[in-house]
Parts: sequence; C-alpha cells; structure tokens
Amino acid sequence: MAVASAAIDTLVDPEIDSTPDVVDTVALARLYGEPLFNIPQDLYIPPDALEVFLEAFEGPLDLLLYLIRKQNFNVLDIPMAEVTRQYLSYVDQIRNQNLELAGEYLLMAAMLIEIKSRMLLPVRKSDNGEEVEDPRAELVRRLLEYEQMKLAAQKLDTLPQLGRDFERASAHMDLSVERMLPEVSTEDLRQAWQDIMKRARLNAHHQITREQLSVRDHMTHILRRLSDIRFMEFTDLFMERVDEGEPAAVIVVHFIAMLELARESLLEITQAEPYAPIYIRLAYTIAVE
Repeated sequence: MAVASAAIDTLVDPEIDSTPDVVDTVALARLYGEPLFNIPQDLYIPPDALEVFLEAFEGPLDLLLYLIRKQNFNVLDIPMAEVTRQYLSYVDQIRNQNLELAGEYLLMAAMLIEIKSRMLLPVRKSDNGEEVEDPRAELVRRLLEYEQMKLAAQKLDTLPQLGRDFERASAHMDLSVERMLPEVSTEDLRQAWQDIMKRARLNAHHQITREQLSVRDHMTHILRRLSDIRFMEFTDLFMERVDEGEPAAVIVVHFIAMLELARESLLEITQAEPYAPIYIRLAYTIAVE
C-alpha cells in the first residue's frame, strides 16, 4: 500500500526520464520514474489530506449577504428565522475545522439570535408615542454598506492590472551613433565672423577720464574778451569755442562762467524786445563812463 503523500512526491520527477521507447497508451503520471497508465486500486488517501470548499467567504457579513441574495430575500425585510438557521448551520461546519476562524462568525450569530429574539416580543411604542426602531435596521445598514463596498471592489478588480493582465513593455537598444560633422559654407563662415565682431564691439571697454575744468578760468577769459569791446552778441561768445571743436563740457562750463559773472554783477545781459538778439557787456564800464 502506498501512502498518498509519498506517491504524489514521486509522481513527476523532471530529472529522471525512463519512459520506454514505445508506449501504447498515454501515461497518467510517473511513479518512481516509471509511467503509470492506471490508477492503483489500493491507493490510500488520509481523511485530512483532502478538503473541499464549496464557497469562500471573507467574513460574517459576506456570508450573510450571500445567504440573502442566493434566496432572493429582500434585504430590507429579512426573514430572520430562516437566515439565522442557515447561518448557524454554516458556523457549525467551520467550527469543527477552524475554531479561531469560527469566533468571528459566532459573534454575528449571537447578533442574529438577539435580533430574532427581539422580533418575537410584542411591539411596544416608546414613551413619546413613536414606534420603536426595527431591530433589523442596524444589520440592514451594515449589509447595504458592505454590499456597496464589495461591488466597488469588484469594479476595481475588473480594471487591467500590471502583472496580472498585462506586462510593462521594455526594450534595450545598444546603438552606436556616429557623430556627423556639419557642412559649413563660406557664407556660414562670413556670418559667424560678423557675429563675433558684433559681440566684440558690444563687450568693448570705453575708458572715461575726468577732465578738470575751472569756472574761474573761463570767467577770466570772458572778462578779457569783453574788455576791448563795448558789446558782444550772446552767440558770438560761444562760437569761438564751437569753431575750435571744444567738447560739450567746455561749452557748458563757459556758459556757467557767464552766469556766474552776471550773478556777481560783473556782466550785463540785455535784450531790446522779445526774440531780439541778446547782448553782453561789462557792467563796470558804465561806471567808468
């Protein structure tokens, strides 16, 4: 007599291949490397080696919802007697196999028995005259919430999943790319040279030196020019500087010197009428005359 566990371990051995060259029928399995064409009649299987689970439930609410939906009961009006009887029958089966697992189901069984007992009592109104809440209300609420979550989980499970329904595509390419040198024409070289010269002009340094200009020196120069003449037109006072190519700073200082002489009452600036020529003369010559 062969034990089932030992037979199963030796049914298929991929490293040992002693199959005969000619086989009339298809072998069902291998036993010690030899093909097995018929199931032995004296094969012994221990009682605990085979368990059949007709339904698998994820908890007491799952089992209770299964019993209600299978028999098309209205979840808002549950026949507690029939449902409790079927539920307790299932709990008796799993209690013999797994007492720890049955503990969770026994808690729900106690709740069902309590609801069934409360429904057997006569209905009484509360102190304020309102009807007492149905003992099944809390159970119905939990069942509806559980069913809603279960349907949502089933919808999520139908979505394609990585590793179950599809695999992420991946590819490795080992390419050697040869660097292509650009084609350069004479026009490209000319344009590049112009860009370099333009950038050089933008970055060129401009040295600025400070020029020392004295207002007093220009005041003396104006007094000397007016000492030999009676009047001088305003523009003639500056034309000499302009003709000599003096920078604008010198012209400005010359003008400031003229204003400073007028402030000190050494010059008189006169004009006969609007838009008429402006004349300059020394103020102290009047006193001499």
